[in-house]
Amino acid sequence: MFRSGVTGLLAEATPSPAQPTLDLKLPTSAEEVTASTKQAASWFDQNWQSWVEGGVRIVFIVVLALVLRAVVRKLITQLVSRMGRPAEDEDEMMGRLGGLLANSGVVNTERRQQRSEAIGSVLRSVASFSILGTAALMVLSALGVNLAPLLASAGVAGVAIGFGARNLVTDFLSGVFMIMEDQYGVGDEIDTGVASGTVLEVGLRVTKLRGVGGEIWYIRNGEVKRIANMSQGWGTATVDVQVGYKEDLLRVEGLIVEAAEQLSKETPYDELIWGRVKVLGVDSVATDSLVLKVEARTTPGRSAQVARALRQRLKQAFDEAGVRLKDEAVTVSATPVAAVTAAEIAAPSALSDPLSPQSAAVKPIPAQSVE
Repeated sequence: MFRSGVTGLLAEATPSPAQPTLDLKLPTSAEEVTASTKQAASWFDQNWQSWVEGGVRIVFIVVLALVLRAVVRKLITQLVSRMGRPAEDEDEMMGRLGGLLANSGVVNTERRQQRSEAIGSVLRSVASFSILGTAALMVLSALGVNLAPLLASAGVAGVAIGFGARNLVTDFLSGVFMIMEDQYGVGDEIDTGVASGTVLEVGLRVTKLRGVGGEIWYIRNGEVKRIANMSQGWGTATVDVQVGYKEDLLRVEGLIVEAAEQLSKETPYDELIWGRVKVLGVDSVATDSLVLKVEARTTPGRSAQVARALRQRLKQAFDEAGVRLKDEAVTVSATPVAAVTAAEIAAPSALSDPLSPQSAAVKPIPAQSVE
């Protein structure tokens, strides 16, 4: 049995079956000190190779993880810049990117770049978490840590967190898909059902809106079931034009089309009105007026502005052409009726007929002569 005074080295060592059991009593003589020193040197000679091998393995894992993370982030950055760059041929772009950034309407460069940056940020975060998390587990395994209890505990904690934070996970996933599908962006006019207004900020968990009255709405992405985006594609300005019942409809339609064409040639409406203004026809009929429905395709979010300007121009055109908005009602003069008595209005009485039983019943009894 040997005694050792080098307690620090022996505490880190794992004795092999071939090694004798160590007695950690302090040496009391020169022979015991020499023996303990030889034993420590022998133990160090047997274990230094495993230490070097483990250290090299840990360094290799860390370096490989950092290099892989840098490469993946570089690839994601290149993909994001490629997605944000406007393509010369839209069909070619959709073929290369699988239609990820396809939109049914008009997508400007700034909006496309904002959306691609948001997607790139999410992808970079997920890639960094996955790579560094896997590298940390491999380092712990190289250090001799038993990962089975750790993974089991992580699994139980994950299930508990999944039940407790399911709304948070739902909000996060909904936010990711909203950004990827370009359902709305900053500056869009949207209606989420619970609130409507202008989008101020789009996050992975919460969307911030500015309402019509100036209020700010914070809406969780997981709670949004439907979205109406009034700023994508194109808008429709609808105007109901009321004219008199006796007006010539062909003449009125010509005035509407002429006024709309003049408006579409002026600034800034030459960019706000897309295409020709259409007169859809008679929408309703009344006794003294008709209602014609007029429709114009406009820039997204500018339909109300175009509708107001079109109403003003139509009013001016109708005033110049003498078109009435409603026919004048015909007044009927009533003939004065002479005053009548209540007896003339009342129903005839049965007593007025002297031959009626009622009249006979009320006749006085004739007097009889007394002899």
